[in-house]
Amino acid sequence: MADRPHHELRNETPLERADRNFAELLQEVRVTQAGVQILFAFLLTLAFTQRFPDIDAFQRTTYVVTLLLSMLAAVLFTAPAALHRSLFQQNAKPVIVQVSSRLASAGLAVLMLAFTGSVLLVVDVTLGRAAGIAAGAGTMAACVLLWGVLPRLVRRTSVRTDQPVTEGPTETPGGRGRKSSED
Repeated sequence: MADRPHHELRNETPLERADRNFAELLQEVRVTQAGVQILFAFLLTLAFTQRFPDIDAFQRTTYVVTLLLSMLAAVLFTAPAALHRSLFQQNAKPVIVQVSSRLASAGLAVLMLAFTGSVLLVVDVTLGRAAGIAAGAGTMAACVLLWGVLPRLVRRTSVRTDQPVTEGPTETPGGRGRKSSED
């Protein structure tokens, strides 16, 4: 039974799997979208503060690049909803899930850069260039470790122990699985 794909262990059809995967993806995007919106709003207000005219060329460039990155992250994270809406009832759910997953992954990469830039900017303005660069590098390192390296380590550990990566109970009444994984 361990050799069967997870979706077969759940006893779900390809469309049921696509529906479940899209629902899980949308939940992930909802969590991330709130942070993106807060960051974008924060960055939008900075240009209207009294201290903004006093920032140097490096800080101004960092600000504009970070603002544009946060806007791009917001667009990437809202694109799955727009894609779903435009292809609604077109029997395209598996393609919507596949493309939306890629959009969300790209959104995380861009968000990492936006987080890095915003921390770099704020720490540079408040503590100086060296501290800003160090804080920005630390932010990027934390994102790479927690968003990139950690999932790979968990996946590698689960493969070595022959255990699927799951959350919650493996079966619910009625035989429908509630495992959370990428099928």
